[in-house]
Amino acid sequence: MNTQSNAVPGSPHNSQINASQVIAPPVISETQRMYWLVRRELWESRSIYIAPLAAAALFLFGFLISTVHLRDKMRAALSLDPMQQHELIAQPYDFAALLIMFTTFIVAVFYCLDALHGERRDRSILFWKSLPVSDLTTVLSKASIPLLVLPLLTFAITAATQWIMLLLNSAVLLGSGLSVATLWTQVSLVQMWPLLLYHLVTVHALWYAPIYGWLLLVSAWARRAAFLWAALPLLAIGITEKIAFNTSHFAAMLERRMGGGAEAVAVPGSTPMDPMTHLTPDHFLSSPGLWIGLAIFAAFLAAAVRLRRSQGPV
Repeated sequence: MNTQSNAVPGSPHNSQINASQVIAPPVISETQRMYWLVRRELWESRSIYIAPLAAAALFLFGFLISTVHLRDKMRAALSLDPMQQHELIAQPYDFAALLIMFTTFIVAVFYCLDALHGERRDRSILFWKSLPVSDLTTVLSKASIPLLVLPLLTFAITAATQWIMLLLNSAVLLGSGLSVATLWTQVSLVQMWPLLLYHLVTVHALWYAPIYGWLLLVSAWARRAAFLWAALPLLAIGITEKIAFNTSHFAAMLERRMGGGAEAVAVPGSTPMDPMTHLTPDHFLSSPGLWIGLAIFAAFLAAAVRLRRSQGPV
């Protein structure tokens, strides 16, 4: 006996059955969207992690060769006072951190210049705009690379590099029959790493934020030669001020911003990893320059969002 339904396709009964079988699309939170957008940036811009890793590998290669003279260096350090010993022994570790930080800063500059300009140049902006992701979320994900991802990545690579250096030094000294007590006393990674992380957060993230904001704004606006459009207006303002008023306030402001937040430490000229460095987070957080810079960064970011909403492929 035929027990199949005689419902006519398109009838109200059949429509109700089909509607009940429809599965609602999963709801994606803004946090998940941000997570996948940041992963997208890491996939598309591999220089974010390849460049600092290459700098660390290059330094470790040179450092490995320099261990040939480590025995003589340690014997010479024993005749010095503790402060001079620290400067002599910890110098390669400080230089490794400075090299990796400089590399990641250069990466951050060129990343910001290409972040919004590149998707218009290769016309991939047409695809990304077809997705249910707002321009604000997209721009914030790109701003998170220099402000969050690169500082944390710099810290991780620097810590790993310094740890490998310490193990290599220890192995060479033990193989030469010398004690590693002086080495481990003068190279205290437990003290150096918190100072390094503090420097990356205060200077490379918060203090440099308006620089990254300006570069993202230029990236969203320029049709070509984004680097020139980022540099020429600043140069023109400085030259105009010098000719018109015979002053250099704008150039001094840029130099101070590029030089890092001196308010973050009590001794501006000290290295970020020096255990003798005295941190002044309260002075840094109460600095007008910090909050003015963050306000300018927010304004640049808002302008970049509006430009991405209106700009098309180039």
